[in-house]
Amino acid sequence: MIDLQRLVRPNILKLSTGFHAESETDGQPCRIALDANENPYNKPFNRYPSDCQRELKAQLAKLKRVADNEIFLGNGSTEAIDLCYRIFCQPRIDNVVAIEPTCRLYRQFAAVNDIEYRPVPLSDDFQLDASQLLKACNGHTKLVWLCSPNTPSGNTLDTEEVEKVLRTFHGMVIIDEAYSDFSRRNPFRIRLSEFPNLIVLNTFSKAWGGAAVRLGMAFAQNAVIDLFNKVKPPYNISRMAQECAIDLLRHRYDIEDWTKIILLERQRVMKAFESLNCCEKVYPSSANFFLARMKNARNVYGYLAEKGICVYDCSQEALCEDCLRITIGSKAENSEILGLLRFYSPAE
Repeated sequence: MIDLQRLVRPNILKLSTGFHAESETDGQPCRIALDANENPYNKPFNRYPSDCQRELKAQLAKLKRVADNEIFLGNGSTEAIDLCYRIFCQPRIDNVVAIEPTCRLYRQFAAVNDIEYRPVPLSDDFQLDASQLLKACNGHTKLVWLCSPNTPSGNTLDTEEVEKVLRTFHGMVIIDEAYSDFSRRNPFRIRLSEFPNLIVLNTFSKAWGGAAVRLGMAFAQNAVIDLFNKVKPPYNISRMAQECAIDLLRHRYDIEDWTKIILLERQRVMKAFESLNCCEKVYPSSANFFLARMKNARNVYGYLAEKGICVYDCSQEALCEDCLRITIGSKAENSEILGLLRFYSPAE
């Protein structure tokens, strides 16, 4: 068990049940909606979207192997990240601990919410040491941020070390599994029943090719999801986003094909990078990108930018000196960047 009364901010605990705008009359479906000041014309866009997203959650529950009431849907994973701070962390009192390097959004939203952010470096091969991470925690640490597969490193975190954190830490552990569809490792979301302090993030933006939809997911035990629903703004997922996500779920076999192609291309491009004169090392990856240590990453980045190719320069991040993160694109896009780098000269 986990003591949510201790972890949750007092003002959040006092909130009444979250605002759910499903039109009902004494528990019956509403036949004529005259309660929300909507325009009766311009159907179907005149009505507010489903605030509970029941149809979408029902389909996701089957696919993700969780219960309907263990799902929160947000406007991108960023909404879920922000809500974690707003639910659990008292500004200027509490703190959070995170691995480093990792997704920059955790630090950014800590700053937005005025929460102390404590980064703990990974090992030289980007692995987690649970004991070192737990040493950074104290009585005011409410959240631990983990990302697996991690970004920008691309590797999955050691399962046993993650389990040590989950079993030892007395706050909430958030595992961001945005890239888990590209990994062979079993996702932690299917283990919610084991860990009442676990929140798992996922997204439609990566393997599902729905970045423009802006739809993120958080999975946790029902008591935690109830807190998300208390705090989230009403109608946070538009009708169009819900319909687009449902359509993507209908075509999930296409998504499986896309993922297979990306994984094959990842293998090809990583192998090709290893032979480039401007590349010193390619790190293992379980994501749709990989990390490469270059000979003067900044110059390579500038060269590619002049050719109209954008990659991510992460050379200023911990353990990532002279490193670029390369996303796997289409076969043609991947071939173009490889062709340019084969002829790249540091003099350029």
